[in-house]
Amino acid sequence: MRIFIFLLLLLSVWPANAWANQSILILGDSLSAGYGISKEESWPALLQQRLEQSGLPWRVVNASISGDTTHGGLSRLPGTLAREKPGIVILGLGANDGLRGLRLQDTAHNLDRMTVLAQESGARVLLLGIQLPYNYGPAYREKFSAIYGKIAQQRHAALVPFFLRGVAETRAMMQPDGLHPTAAAQPAILENIWRELYPLLRK
Repeated sequence: MRIFIFLLLLLSVWPANAWANQSILILGDSLSAGYGISKEESWPALLQQRLEQSGLPWRVVNASISGDTTHGGLSRLPGTLAREKPGIVILGLGANDGLRGLRLQDTAHNLDRMTVLAQESGARVLLLGIQLPYNYGPAYREKFSAIYGKIAQQRHAALVPFFLRGVAETRAMMQPDGLHPTAAAQPAILENIWRELYPLLRK
């Protein structure tokens, strides 16, 4: 009886959102939304499976939308942070900015602002860097890819420099459009992300 009463008292003073920060919010585009494959095959779904198999009490919230840009992500991030109260935010946006040739300054500003907002909410941030196809030219490609590293360094955020490494360069791992990974490529994508995500899970 005493133990039961103690537990009731503990729950009465425990913050209502004490468990809320055990969620991982993924804010991305089609590369994280599972475009062209089933949701169960996407790397966010595989991440949830790995967390459960590893006995890690984290819940994945995949708020990725195909076709989204950093501007779109920034516009919906505050509301998503308030609703989900994540402990970790994975930012996987920017590919559509680059493919559309949007201004690098705008992409950098949006990614930086999202990083700051997530950190101010109490979340740790993992940036997923992307590289553009070679036909966009070396100057634009290099400046675009450098955005992620600069923000990660300035804001002390974790970084996967190119989260499609080993996938985008392998034709068999890409869908016919040449832009989206196949279902078979999702485990490799997860491995690229896991190496940088795992330390955040242990903090």
